[in-house]
Amino acid sequence: MEYPWHLYLLGSIYVIAGIMHFIVPKIYLRIMPRYLPNHKLLVYLSGLAEIILGLGLCFPETKNISIIGIILMLTVFLLVHFYMLKGKKEGAGIPKWILLLRIPIQFALMYWAYSYFGI
Repeated sequence: MEYPWHLYLLGSIYVIAGIMHFIVPKIYLRIMPRYLPNHKLLVYLSGLAEIILGLGLCFPETKNISIIGIILMLTVFLLVHFYMLKGKKEGAGIPKWILLLRIPIQFALMYWAYSYFGI
């Protein structure tokens, strides 16, 4: 079965996003909630998860598991998005309207991944 090109696009987005965790970890360290331990380790682990899940979308044997993993990962990432709305320091200087916009985008990304489940 041939996958639609946009499934590969979605996988590529996650792989690139994951790689960015290793190239510019400071960006992600700035937005880590203070209540979480080992920020650097969590940034690298989340980057690795994004890479693995993005690649997993590209193979029939792992696609559905990757979709579930992406939805769960994005659900956990919502905690960071809500944390960033807490105040100026937590928001890392990002305008509030962008921080608010990220929440529905997160749900749209979950839906995008879910739309490939079972195909």
